[in-house]
Order: sequence, then C-alpha cells, then structure tokens
Amino acid sequence: MSHKRIPKRKAAIAVGGVVALGAAAILLPNANASQDGSSDDAAAAPKTLKAGDASDLASQLSGLLGEAFGGSYYDGDSQQLVVNVVPGDNNNVIVQAKAAGAKVREVDNSWSELQSGSQTLKSDATIAGTSWSIDPRTNKLRVTADSTVTGAKWDRLESTVKSLGAGMATLTKSAGTFKPFVSGGDAIFAGGSRCSLGFNVTAGDGSPAFLTAGHCTLGGNEWSDAEGGQPIATVDQSTFPGDGDFALVKYDDPATEAPSEVNTGDQTVQITEAAEATVGQEVIRMGSTTGLNDGQVLGLDATVNYPEGTVTGLIQTDVCAEPGDSGGSLFTQDGLAIGLTSGGSGDCTAGGETFFQPVTTALEAVGATLGAGGAGAGAGAGEEAGAGEEAGAGAGAGEEAGAGEEAGAGAGAGEEAGAGEEAGAGAGAGEEAGAGEEAGAGAGEQAGGEEAGAGAGAGAGQDAGQGVEDNSGLTESR
Repeated sequence: MSHKRIPKRKAAIAVGGVVALGAAAILLPNANASQDGSSDDAAAAPKTLKAGDASDLASQLSGLLGEAFGGSYYDGDSQQLVVNVVPGDNNNVIVQAKAAGAKVREVDNSWSELQSGSQTLKSDATIAGTSWSIDPRTNKLRVTADSTVTGAKWDRLESTVKSLGAGMATLTKSAGTFKPFVSGGDAIFAGGSRCSLGFNVTAGDGSPAFLTAGHCTLGGNEWSDAEGGQPIATVDQSTFPGDGDFALVKYDDPATEAPSEVNTGDQTVQITEAAEATVGQEVIRMGSTTGLNDGQVLGLDATVNYPEGTVTGLIQTDVCAEPGDSGGSLFTQDGLAIGLTSGGSGDCTAGGETFFQPVTTALEAVGATLGAGGAGAGAGAGEEAGAGEEAGAGAGAGEEAGAGEEAGAGAGAGEEAGAGEEAGAGAGAGEEAGAGEEAGAGAGEQAGGEEAGAGAGAGAGQDAGQGVEDNSGLTESR
C-alpha cells in the first residue's frame, strides 16, 4: 500500500515521556510515625503529580490498602491524588498512603462494598436506558436513567437504589436516550455504518491493526477508509454487548504503516502508551462527527444498559459525543491512550453522558500492544521513508534508529527511536520530517492526501478533507 507525503507544515505535538512510578520507589510498606511519636511532615505531604502518574500511584495503593481502599480520584486544581480510606483498627494503612504521596480522605464505603452494590443493581435493575458507575468523589454509585425509563421501570430502579441503603448511591434522570454512537476518529465504513478508528496497534502476531468499538462491527466485517471504497481492514475479534465494547481490526496489507498517533485535524498527537483512567482526569475525545471535545472522567467500572444489551467495565465522562463518533479515541494531552468511544446520551449542543471502553482492557483481551510497546505496525519504515532520508518514517528515527528499522513504521514509539531524547518525542527529526513525511500516517492508499495526512492511521477517506474533520468516534447508521 502506497502513501502520499504529509506536508511539512503539518506539525506534531511533542509528547513528554510519562515516567511510570514503581512500587519500590513510591510505596513505603514500613512507613510509620517517627520514633518520638511525631509524624514526618515532609513524608506525609501530598505530592504534586501528573494525572498519568496519579493513576499509577492509585493502582499501587489499591493493593496496599486492601479492604480499606474506597477508591481514588485526581484533583486537577491541586494536582494531587485523593485516596478514600475506610478507617479501621489498623491506622498504619493511612500512614502508608500518606507516605506514598496521596492525600487521604476517610469515607464510609469501601471499593468492594460499592462493587457489591453495582452487582445488586445488575441483578435487580438491568433495565434498558439505565447506567451506573462508581464515583470516588462522592464515594457513592452514580445511577442514571434516561428519558425512556418511566412508570414501573422507574419504580423498580428507584426501589433497588433505596435497598442499597442510605449513602450508597445517587439517582438522577437524563434528558437524552442511551445508545451506541456509530461513526469515527478517522472515518471508517462498513455496509451502511460509519465509525471512527480509535488507536493503531500491533496485533499479537505482529501485524498492523487498529482498535475501534465492538458495536461498530455489527455493520460488517470488512472496513474501508472511504464510503463505498475498497476494504482495507478485516475484523479479527469483537466484543459487544457483554464485558466491554471493543474490536481488533487487522489491516489487509501487512505492510501498512500504522503510526501510534491521533490526527486532530491540523496536528497529530503522538500516543506513547495506554493508561488507566482516573476520576477527575482531564481527557480529550476525537470523533469523525464532532471533532475535538474535552472534559473529565466522572466514574469508573460503569455499566450501561443499551437497547442492544448490557455492557460492563466502561468509563463515564462528561465529554460530549454524537452518532458517528463511536470507536474514536479518548486520550490525554500528554499522549496517553485512555478509551474508545462507546455511547451515551445527549449531543455536543445540549451535553450529556458519554461512556468509553478502557483501552488497557481491550488490549489485554485481544492480545495487542500500543505505543512504545508495539508501534511497529508491520512495515519497518524503510521502504517508503527512503531509509530514513527524511527522519525515518516519522519515528524521529535519530542516529540509533537508522532507517526507522527499529522505530517501526513511523509510530514514534520504537524503544531506541521514538519518544526519546534523540528522537524528539517521536515527532520526526526536525522540520523536514513533518511527522513522518514519507511514511505517512495513514492506513489506506487514498487516505494520505496532502491535506489530510490520514490522521490516526485509519485513513481519512478518499478526499483529503475527511481526515481533517473526521477524527474519533461513535457510529452513525445510514
């Protein structure tokens, strides 16, 4: 599959590497008050953290605190991780959480108790048009009913929420209707449906592929980057409804260059790795219908009862979306892949709730890798990049990456080349590279385009304008 050049003016947003916080460096299992009985104020002071680092710390603390863990969230104003702790006989866990750098808040409900309440809702109130998620900021279950839940259905939901006990859940009504959003990041088409490409990945067998929403694959198994165009990719695995809403779609041409980036229209954001969502985290969604929109993560482990069936394990946000945005990418400004657009209610005029499939769960389920873990995407960048003549296929090839042989098809991720100090964070080796001029950023032959640059590797459609406007996703039935 051939690709056109990306114009030099097409900038790439440099992404600073996010340093993972190791347990040995963060958690202090033996932390306690000093021998004279006074606390160490410096050790107990909450640390200032990036959202990605806060997510890593939260994962560590959830294991450390055990049954005392009541969830956590990121306070963007103070840039601190707030950890909920159910007080008990062993106050040492609170000392440990503070020593690790978290701000500790005592609460009534443990994470396991909130999960148990979620199971009760699943057993007694699985009603189309309802959803629930765990909201650590309120330490309660956030239960929502859309406009179709009335009469006996509302009474049943309300009584189930009350049965959980006071202080366990809040119940609100949404003006919209919960539904999957069919459309996309870079627009992709199958049958009468349009969806968005989420993130390019490397499948377990080393072939180039991408993630999108599982419900998008109900439109067909063969996907193209232009409406009515020739197929460029075939569905390999898909889940919907059930334990998620995700699909792995493999490019038909094993030499397809599928860079680890998101096309936002006139720029690209290099995606370095997948990360867990944290409540309070600022996120960005890209969709082929509505383009870029941002907001916050509101809840985790969300269950949504769509008309097509129940989907569990989602992320709840206040980011708007519309039909056509399904499958599109949810990410952070510093290049962390967070989610794939599933569905919700409302639109980008009135607002509403939107739910996302966690990328980490999808990758684990389909056996794929993303970013630095596997951005090669099949074609080793040498063929079309002119052996690194102009920055090694956009991987920022650098001296060590040579012809992009190790950088891997312009993904900006290779261990030696991408996102590194020499590679310029995967943005290409200076202005001449233009974020991978020769290698392109697209998946389809006709998607590259001088203006579109084919965005997040999905290909942007036959005409160049498509990839500029259409980036993210929900599904749009036609």
